[in-house]
Amino acid sequence: MFKEINIKDVKENFVDLLAKQWGLVTAGKADGFNTMTVSWGAIGELWGKDMATIYIRPQRYTEEFLNANDYFTLSFYPADKKQALGICGTKSGRDIDKVKETGLTPCFDEAAPYFEEAKLVLICRKLAKGKFNPEEIIDPNIIPDNYPINDFHYIYYGEIEKVLISE
Repeated sequence: MFKEINIKDVKENFVDLLAKQWGLVTAGKADGFNTMTVSWGAIGELWGKDMATIYIRPQRYTEEFLNANDYFTLSFYPADKKQALGICGTKSGRDIDKVKETGLTPCFDEAAPYFEEAKLVLICRKLAKGKFNPEEIIDPNIIPDNYPINDFHYIYYGEIEKVLISE
């Protein structure tokens, strides 16, 4: 069971959630969706709206679902689900059934799927998409350290329309 809360009432530290605990970004519909682990992202304010930004490499299967849908979710999990998040970050939905492999239970009662096991879910409406431009990256170490094959991330900007926490 989940209840809706205001984003300003979230007690979790989003930097810790993303960088250390990880989360899942999920997009699609009941007849086709994919999820992947995210550890890079940002939560804040942009254009007068509560926003989430996520960074997705162009070869990721989830990127197809992000492009085809107006909504995505960011969801965060208790520590005992870290192994499932590891599977979602190292295996492609093109090759495996992530739901079957992880034991996570999808929910389809919102504009984008998420999983029953989540402790926190952000329902986001996609507002914009960009891409890192290598000519605009100032620090000379970023490209060799993060983009050895020049697969620069797409940036998805989503307005956080709803926040759910598990009860």
